[in-house]
Amino acid sequence: MIETYDLTKHFNGFQAVEGVTLQVKPGQVLALLGQNGAGKTTTVRMLTALLLPTRGRATVNGFDVVRQATDVRASVGVLTEQHGLYARMTAEEYLDFFGSVYRLDRSALGKRSQFLVEYFGLAPVVKKRIGEYSKGMRQKLALARAMMHDPPVLLLDEPTSAMDPESAHLVRDEIARLRSSQRTIVICTHNLAEAEGLADTIAIIYQGKILVSGTLNELKQQILGPVEFEAQLSHAWQASALELPEGVTLGKHPGRRTLRFRVRDPKASNPVLLRLLSLSNAPIVTFQEVPRSLEQVYLSVMAKIQQASSTISVH
Repeated sequence: MIETYDLTKHFNGFQAVEGVTLQVKPGQVLALLGQNGAGKTTTVRMLTALLLPTRGRATVNGFDVVRQATDVRASVGVLTEQHGLYARMTAEEYLDFFGSVYRLDRSALGKRSQFLVEYFGLAPVVKKRIGEYSKGMRQKLALARAMMHDPPVLLLDEPTSAMDPESAHLVRDEIARLRSSQRTIVICTHNLAEAEGLADTIAIIYQGKILVSGTLNELKQQILGPVEFEAQLSHAWQASALELPEGVTLGKHPGRRTLRFRVRDPKASNPVLLRLLSLSNAPIVTFQEVPRSLEQVYLSVMAKIQQASSTISVH
């Protein structure tokens, strides 16, 4: 649904985006992560055919962002960080206005507006001025506007930025519901927990370049190494004499009653490991995977970048 190859944008010699290559399949959610100024918003603007690439190519819904810009714009719904709602309008007037901008005929416009108002739970306030809405209601209305022309692709820039926890939760629920309707969604966010909960694939961008991309499990393996499993023991027990299965090594133990194992292939190795521990009369109370988060992946990637930058500056 979205494909880029060597997508690049320079502004008067400044490298905003450099060589971005991505693929997002129908029905997938891609989270684009990075610091302020990393190139997330510039990438999204090229995908909406609002900015011409300096180099490379991109297609959205099968349309080229340069040669078929009008078709691209008709295929995407965009939620910007500053979404520009018209406070003196009612939601009904607002959606009617944007429906006419998208050139929907009057019959289709009315039906679509009514559907979206009900879908996002805005029916009780549809005749109120937007200026009276809470942040969560405004964000839901902005999502409704982005979906007015029923686009197959949604590009969401900081969809829960500066929102209170309850409003952010409402918007995340709506994004998850939209995901289930087989729409392709790109989210630019600083909220790592949000990205972890919503995204199928994740890309980390730094100074305009994609550093790593893949599913969360792929990134954990790539950046953090083999998965770890932890055995809690009823009492201290010596494990150093164990002949561990291939692909399993002892990790650093956080306590005298805890064992940690780094496992390259859990499906193949864990049954053998557990049988070995049982035969060795290990006093195991629990055995479980050690949780690893997207935050750990992101901070590890950024730490490696900073370390590499420091090494270069020293030399």
